[in-house]
Amino acid sequence: MKDHLETSIFGDHEEHLDHAGYPTHGEHFDEPHTAPAPMSRREMREAQEAARKGGRRKRAAGSTPGSGRGKPSVFRRLLVIVLALAVIGGGVAVAYKALRPVVEGFLESNDYPGPGSGEVNVTVDEGARGSAIAKALVDQDVVKSSKAFIEAANENPKSAGIQPGIYTLKKQMKASDALAVLVDPKNRLITRVVIPEGLRADEIYARLSKTSGIPVAEYSAAAKKVDELGLPPSARGNIEGYLFPASYEFPPSTSALEQLKEMVAESTKRLETLGITPAQMERVVTVASLVEGEAQTDADRAKVARVVENRLAQNMSLGLDSTVNYIYRKRGVPTQEMLDNPSPYNTRRFPGLPPGPISNPGEGALKAAANPAAGPWLFFVTVNLDTGETKFAATYPEHQRYVAEFQKWCADNKGKC
Repeated sequence: MKDHLETSIFGDHEEHLDHAGYPTHGEHFDEPHTAPAPMSRREMREAQEAARKGGRRKRAAGSTPGSGRGKPSVFRRLLVIVLALAVIGGGVAVAYKALRPVVEGFLESNDYPGPGSGEVNVTVDEGARGSAIAKALVDQDVVKSSKAFIEAANENPKSAGIQPGIYTLKKQMKASDALAVLVDPKNRLITRVVIPEGLRADEIYARLSKTSGIPVAEYSAAAKKVDELGLPPSARGNIEGYLFPASYEFPPSTSALEQLKEMVAESTKRLETLGITPAQMERVVTVASLVEGEAQTDADRAKVARVVENRLAQNMSLGLDSTVNYIYRKRGVPTQEMLDNPSPYNTRRFPGLPPGPISNPGEGALKAAANPAAGPWLFFVTVNLDTGETKFAATYPEHQRYVAEFQKWCADNKGKC
């Protein structure tokens, strides 16, 4: 006889049938027992049929193996799962409601796809940092967010070189495309012009016109609008000398008059800083223009200013080539014909200062004119045109020696004098 399992997988006792078809109720028959009386084949079939019917009735009553206590157990498990899902579902709903803005922020791009449309002028101020530039772009709807622009700037090393100015961009550009416009100085819609020291007004008009595209005639006409230029009264309406040499940046819409006014304002501001009153400005600017035309080095400016003042104090003619050249709007060594010109600007013939400035002096010349060096000098001459070496003398004989030195240099350097 084979052994039988005592319990099912759910822990219930199983009922077994012996070889004759009778239930054993899970018992082991270790001890001998009395065998039932032999049955006929018919009786045996009837007994087996009865056993099968009995088994079907038990299964219908829920007493088959694997059922009984097992059915409530499955139900409890399903109930737990359903309740868990309900709790989780409720938590997800609450979490989604709270996190929805964050989720949407991740899902929605903070950058426009580009390329954008239309035109808008954006101003980048002097010293503006990345955050300020980004804000200006967002405010005019050039880029979608400051974050997108700053991220693009962090990836582009050229972003540190964005220069102040006005730039034309499109609305709703991709941040990296907007940055590409800003990092290229050629895209600045601004007139930038550098005015060196010592240029005449007509030379400055030409430089401004070349950069801005405004005709020279408009600058010449604007220079005559005395009441609007902001010149000091001592200038008597003459703009020469008050177009301060510097680097200027003008927006594209700036008129010729507005440009000249800005330069005049810069000049008077520098003079005021030096303690020069409006009544004194014309004289200081005139002397400074002579210094600018004659001094070869920065170190010589204050000495040249002293020579001018010393000669004026002794009622001597200044004898300057630069004033003669101004008559002809030229530079270089004047010819004898030029030296004979009767213009009051000819300081070779007439004592005292010329009627007005002969150029537009820079700050160094203005400082020299306002505070000349101390010294007895009445003469000076440049003895080497290559190096600009200039020698100063207090007496005429000493000066003549230096003139001879200059003449020898010219003889040794043909074509340079």
